[in-house]
Amino acid sequence: MIKSMTGFGKSVCELSTKRITIELKSLNSKQLDINTRIPGLYREKDLAIRNEISQRLQRGKIDVTFYVESMMPDKISQVNEEVISTYHQQLKNLADKLGLADNTDFLRIIMPLPDTLKSPQAELDDTEWKAVHKSLIEALDQLNNFRVQEGVSMQKDVTERNESIAALLSQVEPFEEQRTEKIRSRIKDSLAELGTNGNIDENRFEQELIYYIEKLDISEEKVRLSNHLQYFVETLNEEGPVGKKLGFISQEIGREINTLGSKANDANIQRLVVKMKDDLEKIKEQILNIL
Repeated sequence: MIKSMTGFGKSVCELSTKRITIELKSLNSKQLDINTRIPGLYREKDLAIRNEISQRLQRGKIDVTFYVESMMPDKISQVNEEVISTYHQQLKNLADKLGLADNTDFLRIIMPLPDTLKSPQAELDDTEWKAVHKSLIEALDQLNNFRVQEGVSMQKDVTERNESIAALLSQVEPFEEQRTEKIRSRIKDSLAELGTNGNIDENRFEQELIYYIEKLDISEEKVRLSNHLQYFVETLNEEGPVGKKLGFISQEIGREINTLGSKANDANIQRLVVKMKDDLEKIKEQILNIL
């Protein structure tokens, strides 16, 4: 069962002091490309977040965003008693020296001075991280489910187009049989125009005709194309990421279709080849988004 690389997942982590919303968005990409937008409090877990995503999503352009709604701030400023006491002692000594009144409002003077308040760095505790990590897993599971649902419709589409190419290939054979007679008639008509009046060696004519037809023979291309189409279906049903593998198979399918068209030498077969190419291009568009 294939998966799409496109997906969206969302989870909400409710804590006593905050509400954290985790959103994940995935788009197609040749490799795994993770972009995180998370608050500073969770930066220490950035590597753990990336490892979790890489194990579960494997490939794609992934955007990870944490939205935090706090009931109270992570950093609460505290009064720096030691600094204030030092300021007070110095000001009091200066006031005594200058003979100023004892009722001077030292606190009003001191508080605007530097370092009277300190803001301790908030630390992420294990309990909070476990809750956030659980929500991250829920968002990843939701995104994966989205990918699976998208994959079902994509698999249906590429399977139908693969079957369409196989059906068009089966229509080549009748025209291939007619092609031999058309080539024979065309060559004889050309000889008649040259004025041979039928004076030709029939054995030599047949030998040259066989040699010419062998150059235009498409039997091998038909067999290889049929095998590639079957291999494509088998790969679709494999477990795990198959997008890159399907891309390689589609290239081989395209190569055989192109050779078929170049050797066809028949308008009816060429029309079938054009239809095959159209279906193949649609398949390639879908493969770009298959995990």
